[in-house]
Amino acid sequence: MIVAIVGDVRSFAVRGLAALLFGIVTLIWPALTLNVLVLLFGAFVLIDGVTTLYAVAKREPGTEQRRGWLLLEGIVSLVAGAITFLWPGITALALLYVIAAWALVAGSMKIATAIRLRRAIRGEWLLAASGALNVVFAALLVIFPGAGALAITWLIGWFAAFDGIMLLALAWRLHKLEDTLADEVRGFGAATA
Repeated sequence: MIVAIVGDVRSFAVRGLAALLFGIVTLIWPALTLNVLVLLFGAFVLIDGVTTLYAVAKREPGTEQRRGWLLLEGIVSLVAGAITFLWPGITALALLYVIAAWALVAGSMKIATAIRLRRAIRGEWLLAASGALNVVFAALLVIFPGAGALAITWLIGWFAAFDGIMLLALAWRLHKLEDTLADEVRGFGAATA
C-alpha cells in the first residue's frame, strides 16, 4: 500500500540511474562542447519525461492522485528535451535558463510529493533532499548566469550525480519496503490459515 502511494520503484531507479550516468559523463569530460552538453541534457530530460508520462499512462499505483502534477512534470521534461534537440546551436545562456526552469519545476514536484508522503513512509527526506537540490541548482544557475561553460558543466555534472544517487537510494529503500510488506502479508496469510 505504501509503495502504491509512491508509484513504481523502477521509475525512481531508472530516473536515478539516468541522472547518475549523465552526471558521471559530464564530470569525466568537463570540456564538453556546448552541442554535446545540449544533446546529453536533452537525452536526460527526455528519459525523465518519458518515464514520468509512461507511469501516468499506465496508471501506475500512486499516480492517480498526482496525475496533473506528474503530467506537468513529464511535459516540462519533454519540452526541455525537445528545445535542446530542435536548437542544437542554442547559446549557453539560453540552455542555462532551460535547465534552470526544468530543475525548478522538477524540484518543486519532488518536494511536494515528499511533504505528502512524510507520514506514510520513512526516508521521504531523500525525495525532499533531491527536490531541494533541484531548486538550489536552479537558483544558482539563475543567480550566476555569466559563469563560464566549464563551471556550468561541472555544476550540472555534480547536480546530476548527486540527484541520481538520492533517487537510487530512494528506490532502494522503497524496494526494501516492498519486500518487508510482502513478507508481512505472507506472514499474515500463514497466521490466518
